[in-house]
Amino acid sequence: MAEINITKLSSKGQVVIPREMRKGISEGETLVIIKSGRQIILKKAKHFDKNIEDDLKFAKRTEEAWKKYEKGEFIEMDFDEFMEKAEKWQG
Repeated sequence: MAEINITKLSSKGQVVIPREMRKGISEGETLVIIKSGRQIILKKAKHFDKNIEDDLKFAKRTEEAWKKYEKGEFIEMDFDEFMEKAEKWQG
């Protein structure tokens, strides 16, 4: 499952990555920022060429889902309901 946290952009354009989200990232490590629509992906530069296409697809799907959510086009269900539907999708 994805980890989620909240941060702010400073007047200097700086973003603090919350401590619990920095695990596995060293001070001075180079990061790549990818902007796709309204989504921003932060990725280690040494892993940039790995799975970049998947990251962009994920960003696009997230953007589309958010637009549907903003329009009220979403379905709320509990975990068991979701798993039951997911099994049907797999055929």
